[in-house]
Amino acid sequence: MPQSVQRSRRLAPAQEEERRELVSSLARTRTLINQAYSGFNMARDSDLIESYVFEINALQARYNYLLRRVKELEGAT
Repeated sequence: MPQSVQRSRRLAPAQEEERRELVSSLARTRTLINQAYSGFNMARDSDLIESYVFEINALQARYNYLLRRVKELEGAT
């Protein structure tokens, strides 16, 4: 569906607020993922590398959840 058609649909005020919060969380999570990748790329200790792997996986799971919620919310109209 063209984006202009999607934009013409309006969310209820509470849904729009939730959507804004989700989008904000997505941006923060993306920043944290980038920081974790930077730490991973600079790490030399195997324990530290392992901790970054777990952190990146957890952040990616959170990002996927948030993205799915935004899509569900936008599709609920």
